[in-house]
Formats: sequence, C-alpha cells, structure tokens
Amino acid sequence: MIHSPTNRRRFLRGLGTCLALPAFEALAPRASAAAAAAAATTATGAPRRMAFIYFPNGAIHDQWWPTVSGSDFTLGNTLSPLNPLKHRLQVISGLSHKNAEAGNDGAGDHARANGTFLTGVRVKKTAGSDIHAGISIDQIAAQHLTSATRFPSLELSTDPHRKSGGCDSGYSCAYEANLAWRSPTSPLSPESNPRLVFERLFGSGPHGQRASTLTARRAQQKSILDFIMDDAKTVQQSLTHRDKDKLDEYLTGVREIEQRITAAENFTNTPDPAIDTPAGIPVAYDDYIRLMFNMLALAFETDSTRVASLLLAHDGSNRTFTEIGIAEGHHSLSHHRNDPDTIAKVARIDRFYVEQLASFLTLLDSKKDLDGNSILHNSSIVYGCGNSDGNRHTHSNLPILLAGNGGGNLHPGRFLQLQDTPMCNLYLNMLDHAGIPNLDRFGDSTGRLADI
Repeated sequence: MIHSPTNRRRFLRGLGTCLALPAFEALAPRASAAAAAAAATTATGAPRRMAFIYFPNGAIHDQWWPTVSGSDFTLGNTLSPLNPLKHRLQVISGLSHKNAEAGNDGAGDHARANGTFLTGVRVKKTAGSDIHAGISIDQIAAQHLTSATRFPSLELSTDPHRKSGGCDSGYSCAYEANLAWRSPTSPLSPESNPRLVFERLFGSGPHGQRASTLTARRAQQKSILDFIMDDAKTVQQSLTHRDKDKLDEYLTGVREIEQRITAAENFTNTPDPAIDTPAGIPVAYDDYIRLMFNMLALAFETDSTRVASLLLAHDGSNRTFTEIGIAEGHHSLSHHRNDPDTIAKVARIDRFYVEQLASFLTLLDSKKDLDGNSILHNSSIVYGCGNSDGNRHTHSNLPILLAGNGGGNLHPGRFLQLQDTPMCNLYLNMLDHAGIPNLDRFGDSTGRLADI
C-alpha cells in the first residue's frame, strides 16, 4: 500500500522501461494496445524492418547535400563515408516539419525538433507533467507487427536520459529525451546502457545460461506487475476524478507490458548469441555508438524486433568531441555565425556521426537474410535530424537520408530533390512498404511521395 508521497513512486528495473505510479493530486504534498497482425515479409519470406536514427543540431548544408540529382549524384564531404553504399541510399532534400517551427510558441526549437521528428505534430509547450505530443510512426508500425517478434519495438539512445523538468525554453525534457511515443502523453524511454539492452534481448549471464535467466526474469517481472496492480487497486478509493483518469492511462501501459511479456513467452527458441555480454558504456563516444549500433544489428539479425529507434544525442546537445580533437560543445559551435573555422568543426562532427552510421549500414549489408539478400536490402532506415540549420533553427529542407531497399520496394541509389514536402509523407510510404496498409494520414502528411 502507498502511505506517503515519498514512496508513491516505485521504480521497477528490468522491464525494458521504468514503471512508477503517476504523481496523483490526492497523494501530493499539501502545497502542491497493441493490435496483432500477420508479420510483414518480403515475397520470399524475409522480414521487413525499419529503423529511425536521430543526430542533433542540424547539418552544414553545403557539405551535406550531394551534387547532381538522380542516380548520377556525388556525395558531399559529410556523407562521403557512405560512398561504398551509394547503391543502398536515397538522399532526400525538401522534407520539412512545419510543426517544429516557432509559430506562437516562441523559443524551444530543439525540443520541438526532437518531439516532432517521429510524430509530425506540434508538441505542447510545458515543462510540467502535462506533456502532449502524438503517437510516433515507429509505434504505428509496432502495433501492426507486435505478433511477429518478441519485442514490438526497441528504443535506444547514446545520450544521458532526462524525462522530467524543463530542458528548452519552457519545454519538458521528455520531448528531447524520447523519439518514440506510445500515445500522445506516454513517451517510451530509450535504453542507453548496451549491457542492459543485451540482457533484455537475450538474458543475463554467459552463453548457454541466458535462456534460464530470461525465463526467471520474466517470472519476476510478472510478479512485480501483479504487485503494481494490487497497489493501484488499494489507492484507487482515495483518488480524485482526475487522478483516476491518470491511473487508468497508467494501468493501460502496465497491461500492455503484461501482454508483451506473455507474447515473448510464446517464442520458445530465444536466441543466445555466442558473444560476451557488453560490459557497459564505453568511455570513447565512437566506441559507444558502434556498440549500440551492434546491439541494434543483433536485434534485427535474430528477429527479436523489426522496429527500432536510436537517439544519438538530443537536439541541443552540447557534447564535446575529443575523439576528433574538438573541445567545444556541439550546440555552441552550431551557432557558428558564418565563421569558417567554426563551420569546419561542425561539419567534422556531422561527418563523425555519418562514419558511425556507415559502419552500421555496412554491417547490415554484410549479414545474409532468409531470402539470400542482405538485412539492409530488406530494411528501410531513416537517418536525419528535425533541425535543419543549427545556426538559424530552421525545420525545412531537413538533412535526411533513407537507406535500404525495403525488401525490393524502394529504389535507392539516387539523390531525390523535393520541394517543401512534409516529412510525414515519407512515413506513409514506409508503412506501405512494410506491409502496413490503410493509413490515409499521419501527422501533417498531405499524401505519399510519388516515387522513392
């Protein structure tokens, strides 16, 4: 039973997220679904996968965009590490997120860039608990693919996670810390520790013992969830009407986790990769990113999930890059005021991120899928940022590329130049190509792209 405000929050580790009873008015100090569907596969039986990868603070455009449109394009300096994979890429200009622009909301472009990237909606400007965005495109896909894999989706980050308080000009940290949103008020917190990602996917301990530890862990999780439900029933009598609505929403999330655990138990042959469990978070940032990319590749290879997101760093991140000799913070440098030396440093950071992406895509392209093609061939992977020009905080002509062949439905190997087109139009195409039909609109979409 919950006796006081100090113990009303129960943080429950090992569930793939942290669960805590919400902060209810009645308990405060006095001052104050998932739809199952058939798995989407290619005509020859290999699964289709999608991932969304976010880098922060926009890009230096004259070094990002290729020259010449169509299939004769030449990658610029920033994207040149991807040259061996040109035949797997579509670089797409002209995509925008209008709902990330200031409008009447004033400052806060970094929070809006993050919060809008996969939702396409204007997020509510608040630093309190009344956050509101929209269900994200990855979760639309996950709802339809939930019966196909042990995990409907996988949320990852290489960024310290903050989910409460204010982070950007009156916007909650929840907008910057999360890409995936289960509902307009419920973000899905990403995991930033590669060891915990691995153990969530495959169990703890050495190779050969993970299946038993995973079974024990699920039993413990179900016991904890039973406790939460009993605890919630105990406090329900003392809640206000508004508190009861909040509790109902919370319990909906608990039930979804229960359903996910039950669904995972139906997969009797849990993979057990013959590799060591990661020790934790590496010291060097490039090593850290590559390890998390490896976890994502392993999840796809073992068909543990077919939908994933990875937040490399939140928009507005002021991380330094000693690995490449840059001691100044990224966000500070992004306001370059057209200084050539500062621009050169930002472009080097842009390229640093692309180098890590290139290693990941190369890894996916080296792994054979069920149909004999590569995993990358059967995937559609968005890499981009919700902030276009970090110096001016714009959200049109976003730096976006789409990697993979979508199981043969996409036509990579070109530079596609569009004009002022909602990013959400691309998302509708991706759902179509993943075998998820009948969605007429998403976010601020105006239709589908004619040909990608």
